Amino acid sequence: MPGAFRTEGVFLDIELLLKAAVMGVVEGLTEFLPISSTGHLILASSLLGFTGDKIKVFEIAIQTGAMLAVIWEYRARLWGTVRGLGHDPVAQRFALNVVIAFLPAAVFGLIFGSLIKQHLFNPVVVAAAFIVGGLIILWVERRHKRLYGERDLQGRRHARIETVDDIKPWDALKVGLVQCAAMIPGTSRSGATIIGAVIFGFSRKAATEFSFYLGIPTLVGAGVYSLWKQRGLLEWSDLPMFSVGLVFAFVSAWLCIRWLIRYVSTHDFTIFAWYRIVFGAVVLLTAWTGWVAWRA
Repeated sequence: MPGAFRTEGVFLDIELLLKAAVMGVVEGLTEFLPISSTGHLILASSLLGFTGDKIKVFEIAIQTGAMLAVIWEYRARLWGTVRGLGHDPVAQRFALNVVIAFLPAAVFGLIFGSLIKQHLFNPVVVAAAFIVGGLIILWVERRHKRLYGERDLQGRRHARIETVDDIKPWDALKVGLVQCAAMIPGTSRSGATIIGAVIFGFSRKAATEFSFYLGIPTLVGAGVYSLWKQRGLLEWSDLPMFSVGLVFAFVSAWLCIRWLIRYVSTHDFTIFAWYRIVFGAVVLLTAWTGWVAWRA
């Protein structure tokens, strides 16, 4: 009956929007933590049965919602930079550093992006990258404590770079090159940039904030490029799904940003390392035993 068909369509739409909302929350909560938002989105979409080429575009597009949260939270700094580009050396250096750090990922993404998506975007690769990334974080944190002691979590006594205004172009390039490792799903863009920056002499706060700023051109650019490249897959009827995902990603990311800046002032990243290792091991175990039918 026509009425029954319309009712079924309504329920299907609600289910679709609920899945989009869940994916938005997953994106927002994981984008800025060193635990890999892309990896979590791949796993979440597999569990929800929310898969396909269009959903891969959706997963990249909603990252823009998380970046809008950064723009909103740091709007005063960003607007001050825009206004000072013509005359303020600090604003000019800050903008130049973000551009320099962005370029490696842009170049490598254009060259290898499609190949990586084709072969590496699957739950087993993500789980393995979770574990490897967790082990690297543990090594970095233990090295940090061995060199500088248990106190001074931000590294202020020894950090060569205290704030983002202390960053030089060479420092920015090194962080940008490290960010390229995050092209492997499960690695974590924020994890690579933050931990890499700490190794290069950044304080935790400076590393975290620069990771936020660097994410703006990196992820907004990736989202716009993906939408344009895959525009043939999309229809106007997809707009509600994308809108819900963006909104939920924005709100959850904004809450996460505010929490994370307070967290890094008194804590290290060891807890995230163990989370990655345990979560990755669970995914590999369930895949090996067949308890969960993970799908790419």
